[in-house]
Amino acid sequence: MEEQCWSWRGFSITYSCVNAQTNGPSPGRAVLCVHGFGASKGHWRHNLAPLSQEATVYAIDLLGFGNSSKPISCLEGEPLVPTGVRYGFDLWAEQVRDFCLEVIGIGADIELQLIGNSIGGVVALNATRLLQEMHNEPQQVILIDCAQRELDLKRLDTQPWPARLTRPLVMAVVRQRWLINSLFQVLARPAFVRGVLQQAYPSGRNVDQELVDLLLRPSQQPGATESFRGFVNLFNDWLAPQLLEQLRVPVRLLWGANDPWEPLEEAQRWKQAHACIQELTVLEGLGHCPHDESPEQVNPILLRWLQLGWRQRA
Repeated sequence: MEEQCWSWRGFSITYSCVNAQTNGPSPGRAVLCVHGFGASKGHWRHNLAPLSQEATVYAIDLLGFGNSSKPISCLEGEPLVPTGVRYGFDLWAEQVRDFCLEVIGIGADIELQLIGNSIGGVVALNATRLLQEMHNEPQQVILIDCAQRELDLKRLDTQPWPARLTRPLVMAVVRQRWLINSLFQVLARPAFVRGVLQQAYPSGRNVDQELVDLLLRPSQQPGATESFRGFVNLFNDWLAPQLLEQLRVPVRLLWGANDPWEPLEEAQRWKQAHACIQELTVLEGLGHCPHDESPEQVNPILLRWLQLGWRQRA
């Protein structure tokens, strides 16, 4: 699958595109897949072609990840240098919004649905909020094990008291580049990545060398530690429930029952609390990335949901 590039605010953004297998009904239809933290467009390796039965399918590398540019991180309180950015869910949502407008061409001739995994789910929700403000929202948003961001300050009162007491120290320490650089060198190793994948993919399916390589390769590129620094310092940013409260488009949740990081119970609370959520489907035995761990189970669900999304907004 050929990689394509798009210039955004002076940065190079990489993406993949699989054209729809058929012309389909008019207007045109498109799907945009947004990856999670530390991943890239390649994480949709088992999904793009199957989903192209329903639409032209795109997968994008968020700024700082994959083969996209990795500019300097400028944290709150630090001067914003010309070659730097403030990494966060507004920046990534603006990137996705502009991609939808400029590359996909969402509007009268193109209907769009968004799919996001982990932090990509929060990005998809926030991009939908921005598009909704322009009266140009997607048909639907599908969240796969959406990030719950338990370390955000807005969730601090749910944490054990030792975590609450030590949070100011943690926040001060992770701003330090010397520490982030050292930590990143430890994390960006094949053995560590395989260990994380064994947690994320409890069934062990599809944890192969291709997956390890697609996670490791971007970490060897210049600037990789900067996006990592930007992300680990997001202590006061959007939470999914804040965004769900503002959306008027249908949202569907797909969850691995054995996700080690994003508890199913929280997703069940979202389903009860937010009217925009149409359904929650739970996949037993799967973890944080079910779309890659068991695409043979996930792709038929996504195809059915995409069909519902086109019809619901017709």
